[in-house]
Amino acid sequence: MIGISIAATPEWEAVIEKLNIDESKIKSYPYGEYFEYIVNNKKLIIYKCTSRKVISAAATQYMIDRFNVKKIVVAGTCAGIDNKYKNLDIFMPNKAVQYDCTVKEIEPLIKERFNVELDLRKYNFEFNTGIIGTADKAVVMWEDYLEIKNNGITIADTESAAIAYVCKANNIECVIIKGISDFPDDETGKDVKKSNENQINVYLHNIPIIMNNIFDNFIPKVI
Repeated sequence: MIGISIAATPEWEAVIEKLNIDESKIKSYPYGEYFEYIVNNKKLIIYKCTSRKVISAAATQYMIDRFNVKKIVVAGTCAGIDNKYKNLDIFMPNKAVQYDCTVKEIEPLIKERFNVELDLRKYNFEFNTGIIGTADKAVVMWEDYLEIKNNGITIADTESAAIAYVCKANNIECVIIKGISDFPDDETGKDVKKSNENQINVYLHNIPIIMNNIFDNFIPKVI
């Protein structure tokens, strides 16, 4: 069994619509919802893990234990950090880091023991790669964006590195497929709430485009 992990509610809704899943096929579990699906004659369990690290990690461990999942694919959106890329670019990161586990005033922002290396050598097709950074706080404020950009992070979200950490602990493969939905905006001299609203609107517009791309062009190649 292969697990496909989806965090945000709008991402989940986009996948339900994309795959035309009848409501009667969707089941509940302690951390969200899931349904079974077949791709390339392989049985998938597609589950909503919800954003943020603790609940996404717990949901992943539940799926591993309950359904004997042997591989997890994290599918969804992310914030762009490295500005040589653009909205809608799709990534398969080769490293996942957590950047909110330290006392950053006196320690490095990223601690090696929380990092997970992701071996992608067997996937013989073209994709963007780099470092995905995860924290419970979404990258919205410009100050946060600059900090993680200066620490070499390519893209960022609120769950992937935590899921990868659980997979590593269980000795199962984790593949992360993320599309850039938006970039943080420099809110200096602007209405901060309005700036954030604009970012959210871009994010919501791009979600179905990204999820369709991932399920059409990436999921079949990695399962």
